[in-house]
Amino acid sequence: MNATTPPTPHTVGILAGMGPAAGVDFARLFVAACEDWLRGHGQAVCDQAYPAHWMAQLPIADRTRALTDGAAPQPLDAMAQGLAQLAGLGARAVAMPCNTAHAWHAALQQRVPQVELLHMPRETAAALRARSLTRVALLATEGSYRIGLYEQAFAAEGIGCVLPDAQARHWLMQGIYDGVKAGDLVLAQQRFVAVGEQLRAEHGDIALAMACTEIPLALPQARAAQGWTLIDPADILARALARRAYGA
Repeated sequence: MNATTPPTPHTVGILAGMGPAAGVDFARLFVAACEDWLRGHGQAVCDQAYPAHWMAQLPIADRTRALTDGAAPQPLDAMAQGLAQLAGLGARAVAMPCNTAHAWHAALQQRVPQVELLHMPRETAAALRARSLTRVALLATEGSYRIGLYEQAFAAEGIGCVLPDAQARHWLMQGIYDGVKAGDLVLAQQRFVAVGEQLRAEHGDIALAMACTEIPLALPQARAAQGWTLIDPADILARALARRAYGA
């Protein structure tokens, strides 16, 4: 294959809406990942070389509340409906740019078995292992911490997982809900930076996994975070979806 012969990519999908800004940003990451894939394989970057990709932006019940409050609305049915719609549009693989939503990954895959639903924590753990990282601090939602979503994926790859204390977790939730989701990026940066500084004071120059898709919308832009090692699972997931789209 040469640069004048474009690849024939597969149709893929993005199950988003958790929250909407993170879904839109994931589409940007996916397009960038496709560009990198094309250049890395000697292909011309042109409109016709991108894969068909559908994005479902759905109003889905809050994932953390569903995990921490048994009486709260549950997101599974809405997510399954969106996944089935993407499969009906021909998506061969689907990425779900919400970390906490992967608590329902197995149930979703069982309901819609005809499409591959990528698993963000496992893709992240594999990428960290490829980078020879053996210890990472986890910035996530209370729901993710409660079920050990990333801890299990990291342990399977032999990666140590450092968790913030209760106060730092409270700051993270403030940054996510009162900050990014409410449109207050200044507050979000203040809270996320405070957590990062605390973890770095205790554990040195440790890599920070931004395991909630709201965190990369604020923390990397903070002046205090410049020079920190930040891991973005959404970017890793976008690159995994691009590989699926191009048949890798």
